[in-house]
Amino acid sequence: MPFRKREFPELGELVIATPTKIYDHGAYVKLDEFDKIGYVPIGEVASVWVRNIRDFIKEGQKLVLKVIRVDEKKGHIDLSLKRVTDREKKEKLIQWKRFKKSEKIFEEITKKLNMPISEAIDKIAIPLEDQFGDFYAALEATVINGPKVLIDKGIKKEWADTIYEIAKHHIEIPLVEVSGVLTLTSKKPKGIEDIKEALLSGEINNKDAKVEITYLGAPRYRIRVIARDYKTAENILKECTEKIINKITQLGGTGSFTK
Repeated sequence: MPFRKREFPELGELVIATPTKIYDHGAYVKLDEFDKIGYVPIGEVASVWVRNIRDFIKEGQKLVLKVIRVDEKKGHIDLSLKRVTDREKKEKLIQWKRFKKSEKIFEEITKKLNMPISEAIDKIAIPLEDQFGDFYAALEATVINGPKVLIDKGIKKEWADTIYEIAKHHIEIPLVEVSGVLTLTSKKPKGIEDIKEALLSGEINNKDAKVEITYLGAPRYRIRVIARDYKTAENILKECTEKIINKITQLGGTGSFTK
């Protein structure tokens, strides 16, 4: 659901639609992402026999439908409810909610910048969609990394600062945490200093994660990584622990890690 509008959906595309008229043979729906009316034949409502179409489709509800035929010359769009899997429905609704939220934030941005919406779409929304995939992803990246991430993509500093200030009040970045325990020992005369040096070697400057190391009592230390997703967190945890263990080993000590 980009700001760059298309006249017709593509064959096989998932769309959000609102039923407007329901008949025994099918239902007419308004495509929320397009200025078009589509049709759901009764045979595309469910995989079971449909005695009453209103058991499956009700006026005003939001449906996720799959496009099964597009005739641009006649303006006909046929859609299917039964061909949409539960996973597709869930993912499409999440995408839709992200877009609707980004629309509201975008309106606030244009008001703050005193910029016509059409101009802001051309100069801000569409360029950021092209760079980040969708406008909401651009907002998330701005909240995480600051306005510089937009400036680096060609957005004026004044605009980038405004987008950041507004986005950070509306978007909460979900975080995950992974952790484990490091056991570090050294019988060298400067063993304590060596352990400290090893722990410092594990400090990684990564904008996508936060690394914390706390003392549990000799010789154990908890290492904790907070990031946006488990893959990133696990990779950084692995990198940190390997650096620490390698360093203490080089200094004549021993190290191990358990999750």
